[in-house]
Amino acid sequence: MAQRIIIADDHPLFRTALGHAVGRVWPEAEIVETSSARGAREAVEAGAEALLLDLHMEDSNGLSALMDFRQDFPALPVVIVSASEEARVYAAASQLGAAAFIPKSASLETMREALACVREGENWFPETGSGPDEDLAKIASLTPAQRRILGQLSEGLLNKQIAYELDISEATVKAHITAIFRKLGVVNRTQAVLLAGKLDVDQAVADPAAG
Repeated sequence: MAQRIIIADDHPLFRTALGHAVGRVWPEAEIVETSSARGAREAVEAGAEALLLDLHMEDSNGLSALMDFRQDFPALPVVIVSASEEARVYAAASQLGAAAFIPKSASLETMREALACVREGENWFPETGSGPDEDLAKIASLTPAQRRILGQLSEGLLNKQIAYELDISEATVKAHITAIFRKLGVVNRTQAVLLAGKLDVDQAVADPAAG
């Protein structure tokens, strides 16, 4: 089967730039472009050598999409490409299982360098100067259903609204929330939402213990 590299980014010009870099590193590969996380998932399900994933698209925002792909396709190298250039975001992507992080400000040469490392089975990240984040490890311990409910809590949905969205009972939602609190080491929704903010690469993260 021919190699397939998936580029998921909602900016056509940047997809083109990434395509040039991919073509230099995987000259024999078929390049599949998509502008959404859903499109990326459909493309990956058809087979892929690697996924280049933007953190900001219409149907995804932040590091949650990375966690979903790592959960469902653990052998797939996921390269994050993002305009977010904070050391904490690089470190978080690395801790959550990304193979590389390419800032959108990177030169074509740097993109090729990062992708060449990934092709050889190595990781590539800008310097972070920070160690593992215990809170991210707690979030990563949640099941996909629990992560989805945590996201809905972050959106301010009530238990009955979450139950309706997921087509489950309110009792089941409450059970999930109890398990989420236990895994995250928090005691209320406010603390859980503050901690979940670490997946949002655009905002400063507050200390959940202060909530």
